[in-house]
Amino acid sequence: MEFKTADEKDFDIAFYFIENLWSYNTYDKALIHKIYNEVINNKDCFAFFITDKGDYKGFCHGDIFNTFWMSGKTCYVSSLITKENERGKGYGKAMLDHVKELAKHRDCKALILDSGLSRTSAHKFYENYGFEKSCYGFEFSL
Repeated sequence: MEFKTADEKDFDIAFYFIENLWSYNTYDKALIHKIYNEVINNKDCFAFFITDKGDYKGFCHGDIFNTFWMSGKTCYVSSLITKENERGKGYGKAMLDHVKELAKHRDCKALILDSGLSRTSAHKFYENYGFEKSCYGFEFSL
């Protein structure tokens, strides 16, 4: 397994992962491309792929920001996506391990993420990794 920092040439691969995790959404590819470029060019963000023998197995991206709640930097994992047929093979764990190291090097005090209510197998995975349920997530569409 290897980690590959996401770059402009990888957009179509990242888009594939995004569309497949949140398949209930419809995406404007041009808008996602713009957001992708903002992420890969922002020093407070990270985006990478996990590969195995040259095959892309997963994609992860997130943000590092200050919070009063944690009294310092927090690492938010926005996307942790493994190909459906590759789940259970250690790629998700490896990506979280990599994020944990990135966050430690940036002096973060915690990793946080959220997961859709229906994604019960993902919840089990996060809890087995060591995450604890800490809050309810809410959204308000504008």
